[in-house]
Amino acid sequence: MKKFLFTFIFSTLFSFAQNTQTLLNWQVGYHSNSNDLPLKYYVSTVPGAVQLDLMVGEKMKQPYWFGNNFEQFIPYEQKWFTYKTSFDKPVLKTGQKFHFVSKGIDYQFIISLNGEKIHEQEGMFTYVDLDLTSKLKDKNELTIKILPVITVAGSRQTIWHYRDNARTSVKPAVSYGWDWHPRLITRGIWDETYLETRNSTQIKEVNTYYNLNPNSKSAFFRYDAELLDGVGKMYELKLSNAAGSDILNLNGTISSDKFSISPKDSLKNLELWWPNTYGKQTLYNLSFTVKDASGTVLDKKTAKVGFRKIEMLMNEGGWIDFTEFPKPRAVAPTQIVVNGKKVFAKGSNWVHPEIFMGLATRESYEKHIKLAKEANFNIFRVWGGGVINKESFFDLCDEYGILVWQEFPLACNEYPNDPKYLDVLKQEATSIIKRVRQHASLGLWCGGNELFNEWSRMTDQHHALRLLDHLTYGIDPQTPFIMTSPLNGMGHGHYVMYEQANGGEVFQWMPKKKFTAYTEFGVPSVANIEVLKAMMPSSELFPPKRGTGWETHHAFGVWGANRWLELPFLTEYFGEIKSLEDLVAYSQLSQCEGYKCIFEESRRQKPFCAMSVNWCYQEPWPCAANNSLINWPSAPKAAYYHVGKACRPVLASARIPKWRWDEGETFSAELFMLNDIHEKVPGAKVTAKIVYDDNKTLKLLDWEFAGCNEYENAAGPTARMVLPKMKNNLFKLVVEVAGKPEYTSEYTCIYRGNDVLNAKPKIKYLNGVVE
Repeated sequence: MKKFLFTFIFSTLFSFAQNTQTLLNWQVGYHSNSNDLPLKYYVSTVPGAVQLDLMVGEKMKQPYWFGNNFEQFIPYEQKWFTYKTSFDKPVLKTGQKFHFVSKGIDYQFIISLNGEKIHEQEGMFTYVDLDLTSKLKDKNELTIKILPVITVAGSRQTIWHYRDNARTSVKPAVSYGWDWHPRLITRGIWDETYLETRNSTQIKEVNTYYNLNPNSKSAFFRYDAELLDGVGKMYELKLSNAAGSDILNLNGTISSDKFSISPKDSLKNLELWWPNTYGKQTLYNLSFTVKDASGTVLDKKTAKVGFRKIEMLMNEGGWIDFTEFPKPRAVAPTQIVVNGKKVFAKGSNWVHPEIFMGLATRESYEKHIKLAKEANFNIFRVWGGGVINKESFFDLCDEYGILVWQEFPLACNEYPNDPKYLDVLKQEATSIIKRVRQHASLGLWCGGNELFNEWSRMTDQHHALRLLDHLTYGIDPQTPFIMTSPLNGMGHGHYVMYEQANGGEVFQWMPKKKFTAYTEFGVPSVANIEVLKAMMPSSELFPPKRGTGWETHHAFGVWGANRWLELPFLTEYFGEIKSLEDLVAYSQLSQCEGYKCIFEESRRQKPFCAMSVNWCYQEPWPCAANNSLINWPSAPKAAYYHVGKACRPVLASARIPKWRWDEGETFSAELFMLNDIHEKVPGAKVTAKIVYDDNKTLKLLDWEFAGCNEYENAAGPTARMVLPKMKNNLFKLVVEVAGKPEYTSEYTCIYRGNDVLNAKPKIKYLNGVVE
């Protein structure tokens, strides 16, 4: 069995704790040709985006996310933008250096100092670090010229295929438009940017390696450092726990600008880092300090280290012995193992929280990541069509225990075997790997999204994927890598509650599937009412129509005329929708129940299935309808709460064969106890009952659940009952666990009969409250 072993590798770049940083005041303007200058400049907010500054400076319609306001930026896609700032020559001590640093400029740009070009770059994920010392004048002007949006001849121009233009660059394809994202191609300074005074002795790069034995909680530890002018200086390396007690404290003299430090003995009695719901997220404090002979600190690096070992192994039952020849290959492994324990990966596809990532902050990241922890998630698949997140995203995933499946920025295109493209990809991927590999939360690398599907037509022989495999192995060899998602054995879709061609309702087709991992699936709903009212004029709110804010914000014309609103489905199941409130209630009810069905069914398919990750978690701007669990900017939908309950580590579960039932039909539900933790679940009495019409109750059966072993499910009996005549069109199946109310589950189903009244789901149910 081939194993992908994980030994933690840590790298920090450009973290200058002992240096003096100076923020700058920026202006920006646009022009038509590269040699022109802007006719006027606007005040620029950095980090941000040229579109945001243009919107304010030109007094355009605001906010950009209301109605179709975003379209006002399209005429500027082929304009050049120039940032400028000025500063005086600093007073430097002997040997000090003066640098310009930017952690993110989107996407192609030229940097000049006092009219002299000093740097040119394509790529928004490679930090810029320029030594200006020798080029300084008494008065200095720094400019950053942003090139026009990249377009590719022959690309399709339709709204949902404009992303073809991203196929020769490492620019995230989502900017060109997706079924939940407008065509809004961001440019500009999007991450921290500043001037910095440094000592002549500088820490350029550090890497921490450890080899962890999770059984003994011990690790071989090594620290590598690369310095400028470090020879003869003194170093101190400290590793301490949260209480401040040192578990490692080494001192010495630096004999070479590249050197390694290792203690004689392995680190002992370590507290391990675990994903959410599997244990604590223990992080140690690491510091590396360089001093001169007098003890003056010249430079210092600090970081958090989480000790854990991660593997991606073959799923149980994955080695299928095909009886007939010719025989195919086995499925791809998707079983994540952390510190020797299997983890059922439950989570969502992260698509970035803002269109303009300059607006993303640690605070906005934390709202989303904290919600993920509270929903019992333990993994984000960071989708390959979007951006590589800022450093605080990964810091917070470390703290909250959310594993990161990190994809490179390739998605739904055939990327070329072209030397220019591959050079940029190599530059960007190298920067991404070195920056992200430090994090305890990093779970696996992935080449990109849906690259082996018909619409992308890439294979593992495409040079881009061979390059990414080579780079991840060379720089971060112990972190698992897969070429793309889905691979053989993994599944993407479906993305609606009902489609006849796919087998009807999700309740009907999902139990018939067998995949090692469900890494995209969705059930759409309309947004929360407050979000809808904020994104379009009140005159357009109801009834929803094409050509209004509903279509602009993805409710119509996506993957067909009626997605993501799915109004024909809602009308078939609930009758004529007569108000906006009814539309939201019924649409969100269908999303709640559809998502619960898929998450719980994937868990019932354990151990062959080891992962369940819905599409998608949040959205970067307000969507009138889509598959997200959280409305922009950070408002959970009803489904968020119900998915959180479907992801409880232990719960009673019911496999219901369909969602809509007729009067007099025999209702049935197979009962299960699901257990994803490494503890035994004791036996208990499980009662299944139907609740309908003003809390009338009919008991279906009692199950004397005998208990189950660690990380094992238990199958119970099937409950059956002929449905009585009901007054209302909604009824509930309740599965109660005596003495363990935290395991109890509820499911709302549709009842169809003569003279049935439409009953809206209760607000507290939509808020995830189990009665």
